[in-house]
Amino acid sequence: MDIGNRIQQANILVEALPYIRKFAGKTIVVKYGGHAMTDETLRQSFARDIVLLRYVGMHPVVVHGGGPQIGETMQRLGLQPQFVEGLRVTDAETMDVVEMVLGGKLNKAIVAMINLHGGQAVGLSGKDANLITATKKYLYRQTGDTATPIDIGQVGEVTAINHSIIQVLEANGFIPVISPTGVGENGESYNINADTAAGDIAAALKAEKLLFLTDVAGILDRDKKLLSTLDSTTIACLKRDGVIDGGMLPKVDACLKSLAHGVVKTHIIDGRVPHAVLLELFTDRGIGTEILR
Repeated sequence: MDIGNRIQQANILVEALPYIRKFAGKTIVVKYGGHAMTDETLRQSFARDIVLLRYVGMHPVVVHGGGPQIGETMQRLGLQPQFVEGLRVTDAETMDVVEMVLGGKLNKAIVAMINLHGGQAVGLSGKDANLITATKKYLYRQTGDTATPIDIGQVGEVTAINHSIIQVLEANGFIPVISPTGVGENGESYNINADTAAGDIAAALKAEKLLFLTDVAGILDRDKKLLSTLDSTTIACLKRDGVIDGGMLPKVDACLKSLAHGVVKTHIIDGRVPHAVLLELFTDRGIGTEILR
């Protein structure tokens, strides 16, 4: 390596220094999903990013999804996935698959990957220490003046987050890795949207930052150009105009809710970029869309 490359590496570290100092001791919640969970190179890059955050004094908390993996497992078992308004219809058999894939295979694979790179990750589901308590979620179909409830099974809405278990782990140097299943007041299991769970967990922890890893560059305008900074007023206009729709809606709503409850900044970034987390946190320009209060 010539001296020019060494100087460039040193400059990168210098650029990161003020951000490392600013975020030391702060909680960073990362919603992990999309292509970053399936591509091996990106999986390893993500694990290194999370371990590095912990080693420089931050408290990363990982909340992961797993929709495609749940769908694949269901099909192998001869079960047909069904969706209503983007939410997975979750009967008892589907709930078993959700818990098996999210809380079992995927969660433990992420934990093992982080630990392989020198972290001390601990896997949790929403049932552990009543981390995520929930109630049944209904959708409604409007017919004239009548709203008819649609039963989508064991899909839940978060009612409370027991953040104390996360704080105990953080205080002792561990990295929580959370699968988004919840528990009802009678012990029943609920399938929780991972974006929503991440937002509620970040809000409960009063996190410094909430990052969503996605399969797009961030929030794009009608001309497919990246919008680097947004606030709630602009987002309302983009929703009304149909620019923000589909799978981006729960992410944006989670950002706005978490900001209203004390999270400092939220980011929607491209998880297909190696070391996306570090690039967003430790560089002057970042790589995605920042949503502010």
